[in-house]
Amino acid sequence: MNQRERMLSGLPYKAWLDGLEEDRKACKQKIYDFNQLPPSRQSKEAPQMIKNIFGKTGENVWVEAPFHCDYGWNIEVGENFYSNYNYNLTILDVGKVTCGKNVQIAPNVSIYTAGHPVHPDSRNSGYEYGIPVTVGDNVWIGGNTVILPGVTVGSNVVIGAGSVVSKDIPDNTIAAGNPCKVIREITDEDRIYYFKKQKFDDEAWEEVKNKNK
Repeated sequence: MNQRERMLSGLPYKAWLDGLEEDRKACKQKIYDFNQLPPSRQSKEAPQMIKNIFGKTGENVWVEAPFHCDYGWNIEVGENFYSNYNYNLTILDVGKVTCGKNVQIAPNVSIYTAGHPVHPDSRNSGYEYGIPVTVGDNVWIGGNTVILPGVTVGSNVVIGAGSVVSKDIPDNTIAAGNPCKVIREITDEDRIYYFKKQKFDDEAWEEVKNKNK
């Protein structure tokens, strides 16, 4: 088994062998071109550039520059992957990163699949690892959140700003903190509020109801 195969299998591997370094260099060039795109051309060209970086996307995808990742082809996102105003998204996609549909990401979010052994003797050997991260459908990830290797974030989840997500988060919950923990479940009553206990006005509420019919 070569080092690329070891990496994709979640085994310890060496990142400079078997074409992995060359893949990262190729990805860096694509990311450089994306991050240097003038604002006047972003709306027309940026979505296709991201599609050429990621391994798989839905039809509608948006990532705000600057953005950084290791390989790109190890990232798969669903329809309406939306990181508007998501400056400084970083995805270390040594392990596969999979996001469902309608995922919204705030600024300065980092998704890490990569890691190193804890013991210095093992760490200094040069071996590292990548453990996949999965994010479900209809997830909102708050600003300055870090998602660590091996985590699964369920569907219909809100992750509060500044969280460090080190364990799985179940469906239909609000979770926050360092370490990130479930605060409460999301219920049908939450539909009528746009912020804490502030209700949608009549005009906006009609649009919300019609969109979800």
